[in-house]
Amino acid sequence: MPPPLHGDWTAESGCAAGLALAEQRGCTAMFTANDQMAPGLLRAFRERGRSVPEDVSVVGFDDIPDAAFFVVPPLTTVHQDFAEAGRRWVQGVLSQIRTHGGPSPGTDLVPTGLAVRNSTAAPR
Repeated sequence: MPPPLHGDWTAESGCAAGLALAEQRGCTAMFTANDQMAPGLLRAFRERGRSVPEDVSVVGFDDIPDAAFFVVPPLTTVHQDFAEAGRRWVQGVLSQIRTHGGPSPGTDLVPTGLAVRNSTAAPR
């Protein structure tokens, strides 16, 4: 398994990661930190003759609208509810204000889901 690669959350850094990984034929699946990096990754694989999802599966994170409509193939991605996350963050800030910076309420997990599209295949 290749070590994790770091990017700057852009398509360009996704492309750089894809170019670094495209020659590693043992690499059959990639998870990007966000949906913005995935188009660059897909482009790099395409340029190197790797087919998504036939040769490598790609999953993003965020489920932005572009992931379903403008990315080819449509990106499988982890969906997060931005409105719910925002509501909870605002509640946390208001709680901190009311308690004059008192103890943080702790971890608050926002539910996620998997939006399965066409960039993934069965494990190989």
